[in-house]
Amino acid sequence: MPIFEYICKGCEHQFEALVFGRQKAECPQCHSNKLAPRLSVFAVSAKSSSSTPSSAGACGACGDPRGPGSCS
Repeated sequence: MPIFEYICKGCEHQFEALVFGRQKAECPQCHSNKLAPRLSVFAVSAKSSSSTPSSAGACGACGDPRGPGSCS
C-alpha cells in the first residue's frame, strides 16, 4: 500500500494519502480531486561492501565517529 504525496490545485494544501488499488486521492481540506503529485523523499538503508572504518559508523565502545576500534 503506497503512500503518495500531493498538492491540491484548488487550495494548495499539501498532504499524504494512502491509496488502495484504483482508488483516487482526494484533498482532505477542500475535497477536490484536482491534485498534483509531489516527489516523495524516503530513507533507504543499504549495507556497504566497503571495509573502511568511516563507513561502519561510530565506535560501539566510546562513540568515536572514526569507527570501531579507533579509540584503542
